[in-house]
Amino acid sequence: MTPVVRPGPADRPARRWRLVRASREAVPPSVRRFMRRARQRRLRSALPWAVVGGLVALVAAGWWVVAATSVFGVDQIRVTGAVVLSEEEVRAAADVAVGTPLARVDLTTVAGRVAGLPAVERAVASRDWPGTLVLTVVERVPVAVVPVGDEFVVVDAAGVGFQTVAVRPDGLAVIRLATPEVDQALARDAVSVLAALTAQLREALVEIAVSGPAGIELRLADDRVVIWGDATDNDVKAGVADALLAQEGTVIDVSAPDVVTIR
Repeated sequence: MTPVVRPGPADRPARRWRLVRASREAVPPSVRRFMRRARQRRLRSALPWAVVGGLVALVAAGWWVVAATSVFGVDQIRVTGAVVLSEEEVRAAADVAVGTPLARVDLTTVAGRVAGLPAVERAVASRDWPGTLVLTVVERVPVAVVPVGDEFVVVDAAGVGFQTVAVRPDGLAVIRLATPEVDQALARDAVSVLAALTAQLREALVEIAVSGPAGIELRLADDRVVIWGDATDNDVKAGVADALLAQEGTVIDVSAPDVVTIR
């Protein structure tokens, strides 16, 4: 009897390869071409998704570096436009720590904190990559002073008091209010009157006294007084008062510009 020889472990891989090769050769060439083309189509259709996935991963990694690390953190805070305020006062109001990721700084919130300073009319925060936060401030323009006690409060065109000084600054008119503190509405009315005065009235002006919304007076040199009334028809009242300065009398009442009295 012929002994049966079974393939050992070493012969099995070769046998499997022969079986795979035989099965491949058994497939018709047209079928193999079809399968090859189908495989190529699958690869081509998957390529865009692979590219998109790679780009998404790259963008996510870049955003993480920019927004979550100190690589692009704030290393400098540049202040522009500050004159009355010091740059340190502006930086302190902004309250942005060095090293904070620049991309995560809330520019609107930071600008709002800076605009909260009394001397600031408006503020803008912006980024200057890679690591500079820029704070641009527009300070209030002084137009007059209001005496309060032994000091002077500087006010702007809106009647906002933004600075207190011990000595009256040169070139600023005096607005004397009946209130113990600066009343913005009354100060604003007085400033609007001041803006309408002619050059002759400004030169003669000592101060604007305000006892109430309809109680505005111009106190001039030589103890003359112009009773202004409220802050309406300012240009008309200014023209009438200017024309009457040459007349005799210490009190000129232009509160009703159509009916003027001098006494």
